[in-house]
Amino acid sequence: MDIRGTDTPLLDWSGDAIALGLFENETALAGDLSQLDEKLGGTIAEFIEEAEFEGKSGSSVVTRISGKSPIRKLMLVGLGKKDELTLDTLRLTAATVARLGKTEKVKTLGINLPVVDNDASSTTAAIAEGIILSLHQDNRFKSEPEDNPLKLETVDILGVGEQNEAVHQAQTLCSGVILARELVAAPANTVDPVTFAQTAQDLAQAYGLDIEILEKDECEKRKMGAFLGVAKASDLPPKFIHLTYKPTGTPKRKLAIVGKSLTFDSGGLNLKVSGSGIETMKMDMGGGAATLGAAKAIAQLKPDVEVHFVCAATENMISGKAMHPGDILTASNGKTIEVNNTDAEGRLTLADALVFAEELNVDAIVDLATLTGACIVALGDNISGLWSTDDTLAEEIKTASETAGEKFWVMPMEEKYFEGLKSPIADMKNTGPRAGGSITAALFLKQFIKETPWAHLDIAGPVWADKENGVNNAGATGFPVRTLVNWVLNS
Repeated sequence: MDIRGTDTPLLDWSGDAIALGLFENETALAGDLSQLDEKLGGTIAEFIEEAEFEGKSGSSVVTRISGKSPIRKLMLVGLGKKDELTLDTLRLTAATVARLGKTEKVKTLGINLPVVDNDASSTTAAIAEGIILSLHQDNRFKSEPEDNPLKLETVDILGVGEQNEAVHQAQTLCSGVILARELVAAPANTVDPVTFAQTAQDLAQAYGLDIEILEKDECEKRKMGAFLGVAKASDLPPKFIHLTYKPTGTPKRKLAIVGKSLTFDSGGLNLKVSGSGIETMKMDMGGGAATLGAAKAIAQLKPDVEVHFVCAATENMISGKAMHPGDILTASNGKTIEVNNTDAEGRLTLADALVFAEELNVDAIVDLATLTGACIVALGDNISGLWSTDDTLAEEIKTASETAGEKFWVMPMEEKYFEGLKSPIADMKNTGPRAGGSITAALFLKQFIKETPWAHLDIAGPVWADKENGVNNAGATGFPVRTLVNWVLNS
């Protein structure tokens, strides 16, 4: 599919379908739209009236244009209120248009949407992202191709001029999102710690990243007792992955992204039961998948920032070697942990990964994890929780997420709640009371950071969509690759 920014006038464009964005309660045609309506014999105004189209956000209608028109179909899409227009409005509108184009078997599509804040480049990138992500389909595991293959071949974004760089950046960013989606969506018999590490090696080779993979014996030398405690029961070896992107010159900043990478989580001896979602636990490496997706995009976009990507990959399984409830583990910073629930394993792997990341002497660390069901209870499926020890870092992540259209809510780091993690026989337990479970999880992770500004993202809800939602189709979403990349690019 060829996506192009163009300054071809609306009146001169021809193709299978044209999509016109209209604001809520502002559907009276003026300027180029009025002239196009004249050219089409009043079809647009007539269709607006007949369809009672009001321009409400997310609304859309399609009609066939008769006669010898240079445009075969007309699509009207609602932009919502004019004073609420954002880049994400355009991203979501473009997703709607792309899906309509696929349904209507359109090959050449023109999109006429407003430019946000006179920024044609960002406008083009947002529209391109919406198109690419909404049309991505993961059919790798189907024996038969879909009955209605994608027909869309060319998309012209009108009124933005030539925007090759913006389109390229959007395509690169989306390639990272799609990698994360496909890692999360793949079953555990396809993506395991070994193949996950191989994916990291493939990225390093393809994009010139440095890579270090610590095997079990090296992790033992580094006294990564928390990570290795989780890995004990699996027949597959753990892989501690460290990818590094380095710019050609002196980096402005050094950052670390740490992703929870449980390629399957059975719950361990606190086994997940039927109905608990065990069949979806292939997605418990969503944080690690997004970390590798961000690495893929960042390595191609080449910011002048050094970035370290850390993934402690393993499975949480059951066997005679399994970690027991009541065991005491010692993390690589010397802190001891009483395991009162083997199904709170992600934070154990992250503990050693965070210690490792801080030893790299970076300026900031962000970890991301499908960590707690409690965060879904608090914030639902569309919003990720954000905890941070540093207000500036939290604001950076929020700003990056708003540009990406990925939602975060800053959560409290309520120190008093750490009392629920206290153990009579170790430095801490790995879980606290049910109430405030996502907060106590963040407080647990905080024990493995000394001084570096740090943020924790609990992405348990948004990493998966049960049905079509915005730019996401049902399944893995690739959340929050776009936020991470924007954060790095703007650092």
